[in-house]
Amino acid sequence: MSGASIASRARFDQVRYSAVWEDADILCAALAPVARGHRLLSIASAGDNALALLTLDPSEVVAVDLSPAQLACLEARIAAFRVLEDSDLLAFLGVERGRDRQVLWRSLRQVVSPASAAFWDARPREVERGIVHSGRFERYLRGFATRVLPWIHDEDVRRALLEPRDAAARQEFYDRRWNTLRWRLLFRVFFSRIVMGRLGRDPAFFDQVQGRVGDLILARTRHALTTLSVHDNPYLVYIMTGNYPPQSLPLYLRPVHRTAIRARLDRLRVVAGTPQEVAGPFHGMNLSDIFEYMPVDEFQTAYSSLVDAMVRGGRLVYWNMLAVRERPEAEWARARPLADLSTALHALDRAWFYRAFRVDEVVTGGGP
Repeated sequence: MSGASIASRARFDQVRYSAVWEDADILCAALAPVARGHRLLSIASAGDNALALLTLDPSEVVAVDLSPAQLACLEARIAAFRVLEDSDLLAFLGVERGRDRQVLWRSLRQVVSPASAAFWDARPREVERGIVHSGRFERYLRGFATRVLPWIHDEDVRRALLEPRDAAARQEFYDRRWNTLRWRLLFRVFFSRIVMGRLGRDPAFFDQVQGRVGDLILARTRHALTTLSVHDNPYLVYIMTGNYPPQSLPLYLRPVHRTAIRARLDRLRVVAGTPQEVAGPFHGMNLSDIFEYMPVDEFQTAYSSLVDAMVRGGRLVYWNMLAVRERPEAEWARARPLADLSTALHALDRAWFYRAFRVDEVVTGGGP
């Protein structure tokens, strides 16, 4: 998709996602075999997963995005890792309480680009709240936690959902205490195409979607609440509580990874534009779910262009949330789906609302 195409249909002047809602653990598992010592490309989004890819010891991660707001989110994270100690890092982002966030921001603003400094200077309330909570989608999710869930379950049941349990106990809890008629009805309404388009995602992002959005997400949510561990799932716990407690931090914020990320920050390059505009070659790409916003013909063109920028044996990783996008048949000779790996990792995907996780291997790319 060209930058002009999506920019004409969606807004990029606001923080749409102040956190990344794609599981960095399965992303890193998919790209680990091709990442070490090599170049990776990543959709920047809010920056969580671009930073997480540094844990794979690549030679470079190029983080690209059309949105200046999303690039400002990433630049603020990079500056916080570069300048702040752990406690202040978590406090500035909004994960923990601590020093005044405006004071912390003043220690960071000289480290980011002038455009990103101006962006956050103009949004003092978002800085004070913590930038991981500043996105439109995150505000939408807080509405679910604070306004909808209390109408569905009382505080005791909501708290009990997050207690550690084995799979059998999770299934029993879901069937006996959680899966009420009110839960199903209000969930379908809140996560419908209309409500999510008005309050959460940009309506243009649903252009290629068919089917009842609420039903699709509800089915995946049952999987998350029963098959997957709940208490340490950063995406689910954030939705239910509005933050990340210590046992459920996203990968880039876990203590075990912070030293490596800090040491490799100079390998992370931030670029404004589309993935197709970034010169290769690359060994791996994190393409988020960008393909599902594209009409089929634009998707096929974009996919072909990205394969051109890949080396043989490289991997393209991407998600389908609502629209089905997979390796175009026209590219069968140049790329092949790693179907078994994709299925196995999707079963572990703690950002559970995606209907598919795709890992494609390049057979004949543009690089050596």
